[in-house]
Amino acid sequence: MLKKIMLVLGAILVLIQFIRPERNTSNDLTYDVHKKYPGPYYVQGILGKACNDCHSNKTEYPWYANVQPVAWMLANHVNDGKRHLNFSNFTSMRIAIQNHKFEEVIEVLDEGEMPLPSYTWLGRHPEAKLTAEEKTALIDWARTSMDSIKAQYPADSLVMPKRPGPPPGK
Repeated sequence: MLKKIMLVLGAILVLIQFIRPERNTSNDLTYDVHKKYPGPYYVQGILGKACNDCHSNKTEYPWYANVQPVAWMLANHVNDGKRHLNFSNFTSMRIAIQNHKFEEVIEVLDEGEMPLPSYTWLGRHPEAKLTAEEKTALIDWARTSMDSIKAQYPADSLVMPKRPGPPPGK
């Protein structure tokens, strides 16, 4: 009985290798954050090594991304990261959202929420581990970018739209 179960599981494992998620390999820089908020070259380098795999349209995949179900988990992780913040589409968003995203960058770095610990466990993606100096550089770039936005746009254009919610009293 155990032998049959192992054979079925083995067959399933082989079969799922043919079901592959779409890869995140576009390199369209039309709306890239650096077009409008270039920052120093070292900030671009930090973003490239530590952030862009999950927060851009260009992911550099490790070798194990060719094995299922790992590829599905990675695809889900990248899609979730891009849903929260996508540096490749950054300047296509409304200015209030751009400003808010810079606020979020500062917040997640200050609170140590990024990079995700699971991203760097067991020596995986060691270049994504940010030093205190790298975090400071990213935070300074985000603050400078926010200052630039505030200098160029009226204050009312930086107000985030309210999300529709339940009616009052419910």
